[in-house]
Amino acid sequence: MRERGRSRRLLGLGARTGGALLRSRLGGQSDWRALGEALFEGLSELKGPAMKLAQIVSQWDDLLPPDLADELARLQRQAEPMPWPRIRESLEAQYGDFDRVFSEVETTPFASASMGQVHRARTHEGEIVVLKVQYPGLADVLESDLTQVRRIMHLGRWFKVPQARLDALFDELVESLRGELDYRAEAAALARYRARYADHDWLVIPEPLMGLSGERVLAMRYVPGTPLRDLEAASDDLRQRVATHLADWLTEELFIHGELHADPHAGNFACDEQGRLILYDLGAVILVPESRLKPMIELLQATLEQDAMAMDTALRKMGGRQGEGAPLALYRESAEAIAPLFAPGVQDFGDVRVHRRLRDLSPRIWAALDRLQPPADTLLLSRALNGHYWNLVRLQARLDMHARSQPLLAWANGIS
Repeated sequence: MRERGRSRRLLGLGARTGGALLRSRLGGQSDWRALGEALFEGLSELKGPAMKLAQIVSQWDDLLPPDLADELARLQRQAEPMPWPRIRESLEAQYGDFDRVFSEVETTPFASASMGQVHRARTHEGEIVVLKVQYPGLADVLESDLTQVRRIMHLGRWFKVPQARLDALFDELVESLRGELDYRAEAAALARYRARYADHDWLVIPEPLMGLSGERVLAMRYVPGTPLRDLEAASDDLRQRVATHLADWLTEELFIHGELHADPHAGNFACDEQGRLILYDLGAVILVPESRLKPMIELLQATLEQDAMAMDTALRKMGGRQGEGAPLALYRESAEAIAPLFAPGVQDFGDVRVHRRLRDLSPRIWAALDRLQPPADTLLLSRALNGHYWNLVRLQARLDMHARSQPLLAWANGIS
């Protein structure tokens, strides 16, 4: 009965979204703010795949109507928590009588997400830990939820998104969600990253407590910090330190370790009182083989050289651009918009002129996707990099991207 009720609610939210899109396409007015509020309230309660999809889409800052994007972005920072009695079910399934393990568990979470929420607890030895608790019953409804989400995603065709891209996004969502249900795998990832970056004194990764972790609960030592999303009012010096750490870490992840953190919403990152970068969540990490990375750098090089034909060649080498007729004018305009971020010297990621130009280009890029046809296996990588870019924007980072990019371009060209 509960599963059928969830399906009806998901279909109802999908129908409301489809109606708003249809009115907009026919030249009418849609109340995107009201739609966003309805989606926020409904998805906050339902959790699971649909909420995860909305979080993914909300990270495409240049895709959605601003009022709708603002409301969906709240799912990353203000989602309604699941009531404590339901969370208690997961704790009891994991520990039995959890009072034997903890002297106190805070009933109010300090973070809520699509698949679980985080509670502070204290052991009988007095240590403060955090418990990432999976929502009870989520594994049981996951597959039926995904069926409804696939139907909802067909609405993406109103944005002229090719079916192949929608299918790739759905496959990404399925893989991500099934992976996020495996808390033991995330505990192992935390341990691996702690060992990898043990000598990085500017990077903090919480220690997983293997003896207290299991299928439904991930236990970690408590590491206090200020989330990136709350640093807008912080001092410029602190924001620049954190932005530099984030850029350095991403570069090392990609070009030394061949991996990338693929869930870049700002709540997964924080800084401590010393200005160190904290990585809270490693539930989504993807492999980035050299065979995929090199063509992407070649595309970047062609873009910075503002060579439209070379951009088209690079995209073809990546496995995209199957349609006829290279959109050379669009390539040129995209290159002109991106190149300023890589000009010699320090560039300001807070420069609204750059973002405005990229936003203005977005509708044309989406309209040309039938010709561009970016390769499906780069979808998650592109989305993750886009999300990390917007984190740098929110930090108002000032970085010398020209100097940072030169070794990468040389690497792609085989120059030692």
